[in-house]
Amino acid sequence: MNIGELYQSADWKGEKHVPAIDAPASVKAGEEFEVLVQVGKEIEHPNTFEHHIVWIKLYYLPEGAKLPIEIGDYNFSAHGEGEALTSPKVSTKLKLAKGGKLISTSYCNIHGLWTSEVDIKVEA
Repeated sequence: MNIGELYQSADWKGEKHVPAIDAPASVKAGEEFEVLVQVGKEIEHPNTFEHHIVWIKLYYLPEGAKLPIEIGDYNFSAHGEGEALTSPKVSTKLKLAKGGKLISTSYCNIHGLWTSEVDIKVEA
């Protein structure tokens, strides 16, 4: 089995695990834009010491490229210790020179690995 076979992309059990990517469908080349990635966009994911999202990663796969570029690696460390709870939601800004795919992955400490992707067009 390879690691790709361990990623899930369809939610189940009324919980939302798939990292939702909010980004424009089209951007101008070299112009900064914001990308929001969150787990539990429609139905909140549990955020307790026992059940939580450990990390979210964001990648960009340019058109025609074989390998993705890692945009960000976001770790969530506070899961109810003391009075602190982290929320599995991250925002980043980036600039692209060409279109491709934004790909996100996440890890739930109980339900494993999850992934999603969106296409993004880049106009001159």
